[in-house]
Amino acid sequence: MAFFPWRRQQYRRSDKIRSLPTSVNVGTLIFGLILIYILITLLLYLTQKHIAGYEVVEGTISGNYRYNAIALKEEEIINSDVSGNVNYYAREGAKANTDMVVCSVGISALSESSNSPVVTQLSEDDLQDAKNEIMTFSVNFSENMFSEVYSFKSDMQGVILQSSVNEEAGEHVSGSYAAPAPGFVVYSIDGMESLTAEDLTMDCFNVGTYQSENLRLKNSVNAGDPLYKLITNDNWNLCFPVNDALKRDLEDVSTIRVRFLKDNVSFSAPIEMVNGKDGVYGKISLKTSLVRYVSDRYLEIELILNRAKGLKIPVSSITEKTFLEIPEEYVTVNEDTSSEVFLTRETFLADGSSSTSNVTASVYSHDEETGCYLINPGLFEMGDYVVMPGTTRKYQITDDTSVRSVSSMKMKNSASWIPETSMAFLRMTESFWMPQRSRKTILSRGNGL
Repeated sequence: MAFFPWRRQQYRRSDKIRSLPTSVNVGTLIFGLILIYILITLLLYLTQKHIAGYEVVEGTISGNYRYNAIALKEEEIINSDVSGNVNYYAREGAKANTDMVVCSVGISALSESSNSPVVTQLSEDDLQDAKNEIMTFSVNFSENMFSEVYSFKSDMQGVILQSSVNEEAGEHVSGSYAAPAPGFVVYSIDGMESLTAEDLTMDCFNVGTYQSENLRLKNSVNAGDPLYKLITNDNWNLCFPVNDALKRDLEDVSTIRVRFLKDNVSFSAPIEMVNGKDGVYGKISLKTSLVRYVSDRYLEIELILNRAKGLKIPVSSITEKTFLEIPEEYVTVNEDTSSEVFLTRETFLADGSSSTSNVTASVYSHDEETGCYLINPGLFEMGDYVVMPGTTRKYQITDDTSVRSVSSMKMKNSASWIPETSMAFLRMTESFWMPQRSRKTILSRGNGL
């Protein structure tokens, strides 16, 4: 060791080494602060009341009922007297006069008349009818109503068959069948031809089980088979089930406006209640427009009971607030502003003595019909009295006479309470209507003020 003195010096230096404090990582500190901020923000978000904005636009609304109504008509089925091939000459829904030939059985029109060519191409009208059928099926199709596929197939085949019809060909054909009376020609039967309003049951309105036979799809018939159906009267009826709510709405109604959703056409017609086999049904009597719906058994209709014009407001924006109703003779209105009134309050203490004080209240609303002011209920206790100015007459605050609950809404950026008495609205599933105050209003959804 004597020969290596530097080693001893090295050991002595190592004894003086001290560990330095750990340095602070700035990135970790910033990340921690951000994490704490996010946690606090998330906590506040989960615990506070959330407000969602709605834009209210001017429009109209109807307090209406929609039904799949049954169309009842005076229908006569024409049967074949013989067996053979059947040929049709009248179009579906055509108005047939007496002795007009509708079809023939046994002999083809082409074999007797060379002037009756068969049309092999669809006309523009037929193409448009086919497009309308396809569009209607595409829009209204539902997997729960797969049976409509077969009805759609029959309708399309009927459109194509009509393109080969020559309505004058039957005039030269033996074995032809002429219309026994004026009426509309229909080539489908469903077993409801003799149904009346008094025979109705709820099963009649089950569209899912409804079946209709397209007679034009048959190339031949046997004796006694139906050939076509003739609707002999322009007067017809629409029937639909009536519940207790609708029965109350229609109690004093003799004429109603009905809209057909098929083509968005509206009519006004008489309405009455009839007793079916298992309940009460509405019966609308129509004298026009049968030609538009001559082939329809079920029609989706809308009963237009009343209409309102105004602003549509979500129900979630509506709250209820309780106010005190004070007769106007017991208040003194501030001369500078009508939104503030002065009252004299008399309170009886536990020892039987009374205490009188003056109260200033903000006016929520002034109901001119009842002659009362609505004010904040926190200014009085139940049992307190309001003294009429200049007299000894008193008005006691009680639950029965003074408290009034009012429907109201909360405006964005302003606290605007609108009393229920000034609202002419129609309650629906998700919204109600109030009178127009501005063209556009932004509402906030919350629990009121």
